[in-house]
Amino acid sequence: MKKILITLLSAISLIYFLPSIAMAKDKTPPLVVVAHTKGLSGLSLWWANLYNDNMLLFTILTGCITPIAGILIGFITDYLLSLTGIDLTKRELAEH
Repeated sequence: MKKILITLLSAISLIYFLPSIAMAKDKTPPLVVVAHTKGLSGLSLWWANLYNDNMLLFTILTGCITPIAGILIGFITDYLLSLTGIDLTKRELAEH
Protein backbone atom coordinates (compact mmCIF):
# COMPACT_ATOMS: atom_id res chain seq x y z
CA MET A 1 0.00 0.00 0.00
CA LYS A 2 2.85 2.34 0.86
CA LYS A 3 4.54 1.61 -2.46
CA ILE A 4 1.35 2.45 -4.36
CA LEU A 5 0.97 5.73 -2.45
CA ILE A 6 4.57 6.73 -3.18
CA THR A 7 4.13 5.88 -6.87
CA LEU A 8 0.89 7.86 -7.03
CA LEU A 9 2.41 10.90 -5.30
CA SER A 10 5.45 10.72 -7.60
CA ALA A 11 3.22 10.66 -10.67
CA ILE A 12 1.14 13.59 -9.40
CA SER A 13 4.22 15.66 -8.58
CA LEU A 14 5.76 14.87 -11.98
CA ILE A 15 2.60 16.05 -13.72
CA TYR A 16 2.48 19.14 -11.51
CA PHE A 17 6.11 20.15 -12.07
CA LEU A 18 6.36 19.11 -15.73
CA PRO A 19 5.65 22.61 -17.13
CA SER A 20 8.33 24.19 -14.94
CA ILE A 21 10.80 21.48 -15.91
CA ALA A 22 10.06 22.13 -19.58
CA MET A 23 10.48 25.88 -19.12
CA ALA A 24 13.79 25.48 -17.28
CA LYS A 25 15.65 25.05 -20.57
CA ASP A 26 14.21 28.21 -22.11
CA LYS A 27 15.59 31.46 -20.66
CA THR A 28 12.69 33.67 -21.70
CA PRO A 29 11.88 36.69 -19.54
CA PRO A 30 8.75 36.43 -17.39
CA LEU A 31 5.48 37.59 -18.88
CA VAL A 32 4.35 40.99 -17.58
CA VAL A 33 0.62 41.60 -17.57
CA VAL A 34 -0.50 45.23 -17.38
CA ALA A 35 -3.77 47.01 -17.97
CA HIS A 36 -3.91 49.30 -20.99
CA THR A 37 -4.73 52.80 -19.74
CA LYS A 38 -4.75 54.77 -22.98
CA GLY A 39 -8.09 56.46 -23.45
CA LEU A 40 -9.32 55.78 -19.91
CA SER A 41 -10.40 58.46 -17.48
CA GLY A 42 -11.93 58.79 -14.07
CA LEU A 43 -12.69 55.66 -12.08
CA SER A 44 -11.63 53.34 -14.92
CA LEU A 45 -8.20 54.98 -15.10
CA TRP A 46 -7.79 54.78 -11.32
CA TRP A 47 -8.79 51.11 -11.32
CA ALA A 48 -6.39 50.26 -14.17
CA ASN A 49 -3.55 52.16 -12.50
CA LEU A 50 -4.28 50.38 -9.23
CA TYR A 51 -4.01 47.04 -11.08
CA ASN A 52 -0.70 48.09 -12.62
CA ASP A 53 0.85 49.62 -9.48
CA ASN A 54 -0.42 47.72 -6.45
CA MET A 55 -1.72 44.22 -7.17
CA LEU A 56 -2.29 43.41 -3.48
CA LEU A 57 -4.54 46.41 -2.88
CA PHE A 58 -6.34 45.70 -6.17
CA THR A 59 -6.98 42.11 -5.03
CA ILE A 60 -8.23 43.17 -1.60
CA LEU A 61 -10.56 45.81 -3.05
CA THR A 62 -11.88 43.43 -5.69
CA GLY A 63 -12.54 40.80 -3.02
CA CYS A 64 -14.47 43.31 -0.92
CA ILE A 65 -16.36 45.10 -3.69
CA THR A 66 -17.59 41.98 -5.51
CA PRO A 67 -19.75 40.56 -2.66
CA ILE A 68 -21.05 44.02 -1.78
CA ALA A 69 -22.06 44.59 -5.41
CA GLY A 70 -23.75 41.17 -5.48
CA ILE A 71 -25.74 41.94 -2.35
CA LEU A 72 -26.80 45.33 -3.71
CA ILE A 73 -27.86 43.82 -7.04
CA GLY A 74 -29.85 41.16 -5.16
CA PHE A 75 -31.70 43.71 -3.01
CA ILE A 76 -32.43 45.95 -6.01
CA THR A 77 -33.72 42.97 -7.99
CA ASP A 78 -35.87 41.84 -5.08
CA TYR A 79 -37.32 45.34 -4.76
CA LEU A 80 -38.08 45.60 -8.48
CA LEU A 81 -39.69 42.15 -8.50
CA SER A 82 -41.82 43.09 -5.49
CA LEU A 83 -43.08 46.12 -7.44
CA THR A 84 -44.32 43.74 -10.14
CA GLY A 85 -46.11 41.59 -7.57
CA ILE A 86 -43.59 38.76 -7.28
CA ASP A 87 -42.75 38.07 -3.64
CA LEU A 88 -39.73 35.82 -3.31
CA THR A 89 -39.82 35.71 0.50
CA LYS A 90 -43.00 33.63 0.66
CA ARG A 91 -42.13 30.80 -1.69
CA GLU A 92 -41.96 27.15 -0.67
CA LEU A 93 -38.97 25.08 -1.58
CA ALA A 94 -39.67 21.94 -3.59
CA GLU A 95 -36.74 20.06 -2.03
CA HIS A 96 -37.49 18.24 1.21
